[in-house]
Amino acid sequence: MRRFPDPDPGNPDHRSPTSYLLWLAAYQRNALFAGALYGIVHVVAQALVPAAVGKAIDTGIIARDQRALLLWGGAVVVLGVVQATAGILRDRAALTTRLGASYRTAQHIARQAARLGAALPKRVAKGEIVNAGVVDIGRLGDALAETARGSGAIVAIAVVAAILLHTSWQLGLVVLLGVPLMVGVVSLLLRPLHRRQQRLREQQAELTGRAVDIVSGLRVLRGIGGEEVFADRYRADSQRVRAAGVAVARVEALLDGAKVLLPGLLTTVVVWLGAHYVATGRMGAGQLVAFYGYAVFLVDPLRRLTNAAGRLTQGHVAARRITAFLALRPEFAPSAVAPASYQGPAPLTDPASGLTVAPGRFTAVACASPADAATLAARLGRYTDSAVTLGDTPLADLPPDEIRRRILVADNDDRLFAGPLREELRGRGSDAEPGGRGRGAGRGGRGCGVGLVGRGCDAALERAVDAACARDIVEALPDGLDDLVEESGRNFSGGQQQRLRLVRALMADPEVLILIEPTSAVDAHTEARIAHGVGELRAGRTTLVFTTSPVVLDRADHVVYVQGAKAVAQGSHGDLLTDVRYRSVVAREETE
Repeated sequence: MRRFPDPDPGNPDHRSPTSYLLWLAAYQRNALFAGALYGIVHVVAQALVPAAVGKAIDTGIIARDQRALLLWGGAVVVLGVVQATAGILRDRAALTTRLGASYRTAQHIARQAARLGAALPKRVAKGEIVNAGVVDIGRLGDALAETARGSGAIVAIAVVAAILLHTSWQLGLVVLLGVPLMVGVVSLLLRPLHRRQQRLREQQAELTGRAVDIVSGLRVLRGIGGEEVFADRYRADSQRVRAAGVAVARVEALLDGAKVLLPGLLTTVVVWLGAHYVATGRMGAGQLVAFYGYAVFLVDPLRRLTNAAGRLTQGHVAARRITAFLALRPEFAPSAVAPASYQGPAPLTDPASGLTVAPGRFTAVACASPADAATLAARLGRYTDSAVTLGDTPLADLPPDEIRRRILVADNDDRLFAGPLREELRGRGSDAEPGGRGRGAGRGGRGCGVGLVGRGCDAALERAVDAACARDIVEALPDGLDDLVEESGRNFSGGQQQRLRLVRALMADPEVLILIEPTSAVDAHTEARIAHGVGELRAGRTTLVFTTSPVVLDRADHVVYVQGAKAVAQGSHGDLLTDVRYRSVVAREETE
């Protein structure tokens, strides 16, 4: 099967919402065509029912012809069966189209999020991603799925108009003039609806982002007494969203009223003219029944047509947000080919700060400002563009996969995923292939240490659990390592999550392991045991820890003090304690 290419956000032809909708339609063209075909068959069969009923009345009941009555009665039954069958197949095709478009867009969003990597939270609010992945993809699917019903409605109106013109050109003309008039009135409401839906969509994304921030920082807010302040802000934002929703509802109410009123007026006119023609002898009773059936039938396709227009409007708004997200580019262009000269292990050097991490040693970095630790870790892990080198090779010359394989940055923002604890700590790829990269091992790295599998991997996991001082956590679980981790590890405390994340990072066993405050949520006794365990387990491997803990700093082979994003002093922990700047940071002394 030929694979349809992904849209290229760098191509101007793929940046507009309309072009993206057309791309999705082309990708789902088989299901879309089938849905439209079945939709046409369904409504044509439904449109022919009044004609068959009218014939049964005129040629069967009024003419007292039993054979003709049975013939046209059978035609009504056949049309009903065709209508039901085509309707089922149409709905199946529409569901395939909707799910295909939704899932395909979800894949694009996930790939773009992975492509942006660490730049994602800097470029897009959390609420925007949540809304795009939950609301927008559904509206895109609904917009495409509605084409099956919309195309059938157009054909149904054309078929009914042709029948009416053949029977009575005056009634046919009423329908031909009335339908475009109704479409024109509805289109006048779609433009303000589009604008208000766009405004509502933006405010919903902002409110969702604020809710995510509040929930993730709820403990901190309660600790500093800021719960009421943020609750007031959220309440004010929610009221703005409510007002925007009411503004959308006003236009939607007018649109829904037009869907009922306009077809009803057309039906009234057609029935009145038909009754007048019967009274003057220009039309038979059966034809009047058929015309009434057509008039009533037209209400449904006209309503479907206006529904399709509304769904397409919502889909266009959703596509605008999604294409804007897909058009975002990473902060820097990754290299495609790794240089053949690089071997490793090698020192990791940041010329901007003067920091050099020697290979095979346990290095600790104490930063006067926590922001410096995050900045340096992002540089060393190639999450921001920098001149950092691994040996003689700039990281900019290495492809991302090579960097992630060799350098792992693990911090306290990493998450535990739902599933068996053993698999979460070992990495998903550990049983599949030696050294295969596992899921959730911080920001890079490999699964199951140095390629160990089976019992060897279990032994490595036990050693990592002991090194991270997480044995008590495992033993407290009913099923030990086979117990289940809930979403985001919420069945563990903050300190337990931190130690489990450390186990996962140790199991990744990268060439360079960078840890950011890995013991900030544990007590001093546990901190000392972790420092000792990590030092022993990582012996001979490059380990860099950003911390201001005297316990961890004392364990390190080499300590670097960073102030103002510059390495200003280095040596052992004991030697650096003579530096008043370093001592004020690690001993929490007050400086005048």
